[in-house]
Amino acid sequence: MSVSPKRRILVTSALPYANGHIHLGHLVEYIQTDIFVRFQKLRGHDAIYLCADDTHGTAIMIRARAEGRTEQALVAAMREAHLADFTGFQIAFDHYGSTDSPANRRLCGEFWRALREKNLIVSRSVSQLYDPEAGVFLADRFVKGTCPKCSAAAQYGDSCEQCGATYAPAELVDPVSTLSGAVPEVRSAEHLFVTIEALHGFLAEWTRSGALDPRITNYLAGHFLGEPLRDWDVSRPAPYFGFEIPDAPGHFWYVWFDAPVGYVAATDEWCAAHGGQLDDWWGRDAAGRPRAEIQHFIGKDIVYFHTLFWPAMLEAAGKALPAKVRVHGFLTVNGQKMSKSRGTFILARTYLDQLDPGMLRYYYAAKLSGGIDDIDLNLEEFTAKVNSDLVGKVANLASRTARWLEATGLAETYPDDGGLFAVAAGESDAIAEAYEAGDFARAMRLVMQAADRANAYVDAEQPWKLAKAGPEAAGRLRDVASVALNLFRQVAVYLAPVLPRLAEQAGDLVGGPIRSWHEATRPLVGLPVAAFQPLVTRVDPARVEAVLAAARADETSLPANPSGGPTMTTDHPPTTDSAAPLTAEPLAPECTIDDFTKVDLRIARIVAAEEVPEARKLLKLTVSLGGDVTRTVFAGIKGFHEPAALVGRLVVVVANLAPRKMKFGMSEGMVVAASGAGAEGVFLLSPDSGALPGMRLR
Repeated sequence: MSVSPKRRILVTSALPYANGHIHLGHLVEYIQTDIFVRFQKLRGHDAIYLCADDTHGTAIMIRARAEGRTEQALVAAMREAHLADFTGFQIAFDHYGSTDSPANRRLCGEFWRALREKNLIVSRSVSQLYDPEAGVFLADRFVKGTCPKCSAAAQYGDSCEQCGATYAPAELVDPVSTLSGAVPEVRSAEHLFVTIEALHGFLAEWTRSGALDPRITNYLAGHFLGEPLRDWDVSRPAPYFGFEIPDAPGHFWYVWFDAPVGYVAATDEWCAAHGGQLDDWWGRDAAGRPRAEIQHFIGKDIVYFHTLFWPAMLEAAGKALPAKVRVHGFLTVNGQKMSKSRGTFILARTYLDQLDPGMLRYYYAAKLSGGIDDIDLNLEEFTAKVNSDLVGKVANLASRTARWLEATGLAETYPDDGGLFAVAAGESDAIAEAYEAGDFARAMRLVMQAADRANAYVDAEQPWKLAKAGPEAAGRLRDVASVALNLFRQVAVYLAPVLPRLAEQAGDLVGGPIRSWHEATRPLVGLPVAAFQPLVTRVDPARVEAVLAAARADETSLPANPSGGPTMTTDHPPTTDSAAPLTAEPLAPECTIDDFTKVDLRIARIVAAEEVPEARKLLKLTVSLGGDVTRTVFAGIKGFHEPAALVGRLVVVVANLAPRKMKFGMSEGMVVAASGAGAEGVFLLSPDSGALPGMRLR
């Protein structure tokens, strides 16, 4: 077992927007972050988890006006609801602040002065969309239209979800106000900008520093850093709910300026409460190195702001840069986007009214691999996995054996278990490495393997038969039960970051509170055992159906979204997709179903990718179709995809294409991709989360 040096780690999640309640999509991030921080604390590191409500912007102002209350009253009520939901899901913040705090106002001023001192602020008149019916300038998220870059329809006013382009709301084609449905008017207004291009070289270097997933690094390089960076519009004219800019009366900092500063403000408030110094967390030492390890957890919808604007602000202010920005994908439910009509847009409170939060924490952990792919909440799989793993494997270990130790306690010396405890103890580093990497799915697999071995031991020893054998078997019964209970507690230690309530129950049963990761490497002996209490109940399918029924009926609020990012809703204005791709490449002649069925399209996983030095456009891919079936494919995607970033990715391949002899080798299929008019690149087709190599497309 290795012992790592003690670290100082500051961890944040994206700030939930104070315009609605928390739903299961949001909880992917907060549960993921909470697991990571609990793990670090269990390892003995100085780790703190900080978050806050994101409270400013036009959305808050409009909603407060509609409900006849002040903005402050609205955000106070939503803060209470958010904290109740987070507490219900056992998410333990060390401090939970608000972007409308005095600390955040003061720190926004400090960042602003630093940008001013470096001559990074400019002012100019801009065309801005105004809703004549609502009587307000439209914030980015209150206007939708067609992307000016790729012609994708129904895009928000700041960035395109399809191509990743950023733009001003007035640049949208055929914009529509989402407040009133009116066609906005274009009006001129004075705005303040940060000239982020001045930090282009720094950002190009930092994005390659290892702080980001290689796929994110490649995305930024391909979409933003390959050309001059656009100036960042950081002000909004009145009326606007937010902080007025001190040296620009009538102008307010845009929500995306003060929201990330909220991370620093929350730290400042935590320091004030605990006697710490802000510079110990956000400062740099004499050599310019960060004094602490800062890690941000965010969704892939807000990468742009956290990997370009925010590092630029930190660098300008002389603050420490994040060591990691961990990006996760979206949540689908039963393979589809969350939907009220299908009953799959599930609020946190709706879930908590029916089901154990630990069940969802475990299921998410079993799905999260540390990558940016979407994850799917399949409710049938959820029921089966929780019942199999948590009830059938973990709780079963204790429920079948603990009662025989209530009178005697654990054996005075640890009995011979055939090496079971030692084997699982030897896996401590591997499980820890998986947690550290954010690959909770791998950690859960390793832990469940240990639980399987433990249950096999109990099945083989049959303590229920020993109990019936009388006094002559009492010693053996105590030994077997002591082994089983030690293996249970060992599993509980490894699961403690994911299932804090189970860890508490394990401590109540035997050994006291679980406080250290290293407790999984030392068996307990000679301790009393409390009366067994039920640990985990089976998932009742009727309760799952009750959650879905309540979700279908629940239309009480708008969904919250971290820092004003896009919500998972199906309500979109009428779409008008560009005709450019079809004009450039008209539809092929009609084919029959018999023609189509000749093409065998399969899901495949890229297991290796490498450059073909002598080829201008080709990458050599090795793809797995499942089992030991692999194919070599030469794909014309060089320059658009980095080989290292492709490994592990699911793609669609033409599996029955006749092999083609090329100068570089034999190509045994084709990877399906899209390109054409309006697209700057070659875009690989990816299946929904849950698809497996070998599955046929039908």
